[in-house]
Amino acid sequence: MPHTPSAHAYSYLNLPEIAFLDAAVSRLIPQDELGPGAKEADVTYYIDQQLVSVWGTHGRNYRQGPWLEGTPQQGFQSRLTPQEIYRAAIRDTNEYCLKQFNVRFDFLKEEAQLEVLKGLESGSILLPHVSAKLFFDLLWKNTEEGFFADPLYGGNRDKVGWRLLGFPGVASGAYAAHIDNPTLYQAEPVSILDIKKGQASLDAQGYVKHVMIRKGT
Repeated sequence: MPHTPSAHAYSYLNLPEIAFLDAAVSRLIPQDELGPGAKEADVTYYIDQQLVSVWGTHGRNYRQGPWLEGTPQQGFQSRLTPQEIYRAAIRDTNEYCLKQFNVRFDFLKEEAQLEVLKGLESGSILLPHVSAKLFFDLLWKNTEEGFFADPLYGGNRDKVGWRLLGFPGVASGAYAAHIDNPTLYQAEPVSILDIKKGQASLDAQGYVKHVMIRKGT
């Protein structure tokens, strides 16, 4: 399925940050013979929309400290909000790339971009204002979310993540009988956004009417 560039009004990210994330998510989930990747699925826009949400500002989080090193089971422990982490980490990573390669991250060759991302993941790259591993873990988590979440949230454009998995999206009444063997249920995926836009049909009980796909077509 061909993909044309999409235009969005970003709410938080600036142009260098958008370019950084487009490049980074393209390495994390690249476009290949199986289909479009994270960039084509508008994952950068998904991240932008989460950053301007209550989640991005920690609007519902207790933020008075004390700030101690937590365990993985205790979840997110940083005093920084996701907004602050992304802004500081992208700036710091671009400065690292300028010192090491004389160009920003988005201008690096793919192999070099992968090496930088591996350095962030392992923590071998030291960023001055935020933990590199904290940033990478957040970026990877948000990339997965943006690729597979309902398009209502800004990513998974054309439901490319769902098409890759064969996931039908919002369940129909008939899907329940195939939930243990979903490969037998091949349907065009339907999102919450499709329903909100009136682009999906519902039956008398309010279930989605899926358009079935014949295998081999």
